Amino acid sequence: MSLRKLLTMGILVTFLGAACQARFSQENTPAGDELEENRPPAQETASPDLSPPGEVPISELIQPEDLVYQGFFRLPGPSGGSNWDYSGQGLTFYPEGDPGGADDGFPGSLFGFGHDHQLYVSEISIPAPVITKNIDEASTAATLQSFADLTGGIFSPEDMIMPRAGLAYLAIPEPRLHFTFGQHLQEFEASHGWAGLDLSRPEARGPWAFNGYSNYVTDDYLFEIPPSWAAAIAPGPLLASGRAREGLWSGRGPALFAYSPGDLQNPLPAGGTLTGILPLLLYGEQEPGLPEITSTPEQAVSEYREADHWWGGAWLTAGDAAAVIFVGTKALGDEWYGFSNGVVWEHDCAEQSPPSCPEVPEWPNDDRGFWAEDYQAQIIFYNPAELVEVARGSLASWEPQPYATMVLDDYLLSPALDPRIYKRDLVGAVAFDRQDGRLYVIERLADEYQSVVHVWQISD
Repeated sequence: MSLRKLLTMGILVTFLGAACQARFSQENTPAGDELEENRPPAQETASPDLSPPGEVPISELIQPEDLVYQGFFRLPGPSGGSNWDYSGQGLTFYPEGDPGGADDGFPGSLFGFGHDHQLYVSEISIPAPVITKNIDEASTAATLQSFADLTGGIFSPEDMIMPRAGLAYLAIPEPRLHFTFGQHLQEFEASHGWAGLDLSRPEARGPWAFNGYSNYVTDDYLFEIPPSWAAAIAPGPLLASGRAREGLWSGRGPALFAYSPGDLQNPLPAGGTLTGILPLLLYGEQEPGLPEITSTPEQAVSEYREADHWWGGAWLTAGDAAAVIFVGTKALGDEWYGFSNGVVWEHDCAEQSPPSCPEVPEWPNDDRGFWAEDYQAQIIFYNPAELVEVARGSLASWEPQPYATMVLDDYLLSPALDPRIYKRDLVGAVAFDRQDGRLYVIERLADEYQSVVHVWQISD
């Protein structure tokens, strides 16, 4: 492991500790006039379309058994000054990509973020996946566009603490790659933007802030809301954006919001505010000016754990069936704040007299955070109609619950965390090919330091 990586992780430990202690220090919670100071500054905003929404589609629910495993493929080598090591954030399907490769039965291409130090984006082909546990038998994707900074310097992940990023292709009203960036500690910052598909000239626009909502619930996974469902929420094309930050900061479950990317011909200036944001899921409540979501156990997603990590999402459709899914690493059994070897770090240990903090364990168990007794890679399934009802105000944002769970461990090459290589997550971002009904899921750090991509087909 590089010295730079080790130094970075050392910084993260410091920030994690400070962040979690702040969460449990109620005397530091702003009130009164201080709330006004913490509110985001007034910026130029986008005007939402106030036309009434359309009818909610009548739909069956996609079930876990409808997803048929197709195998996996490997990612290509380095390009453009970056690589696929420590990748797993932000992945999206582009139906017009790789026109010369359609003969293998897997048309289209994938855009995805590479190494989490740079978070550059590359476009790759989609080879036919192979069902095998032998990495050498798998096919390998080809680089179609080398890694490049999609944001054109709008964001600099190397200067961010534990950066997060999401990516989504949207064809209407014009083809664009939409992105979002966040980091471990932030409040109300501009986080969303879009760029063109030519990575050598992305011509990025943004960033824009989510009106009134904390970055802790908005700036991670990002995906298209299909037109029939978008019309039931609000007029015009819509994207879904959200985040599931560990440790209660984003509420007690995955958050999700519908938003319009705005007028592509006359985009908001940098620092502007996107309005008309509609909650689809929020397991708690956003208090004005407070970056942390207020929540109670009664507002939690079922089986909630503070160490849950939900990294990817998609709005699946197949004929008259649909589902909204989240993919991530589910914590199981007992959990604690501290270190991976079970050493507990009480949040107020530094404030006690005398301080009672334990000694930090030696590497590789020196990464402080939320840990659990065991983990599974999972997909959880939501009824899209319930999320529409949340947007319309007929359901509270914490009322929808997953109707099904799919465990992915048996499909993975390496279904275990590994602190020695900073593997805190089993799976990462996802992409969905709506036309052919294929789901692409990243398994992190499965090909030495690189990710691999697993493929499922939604059955007829």
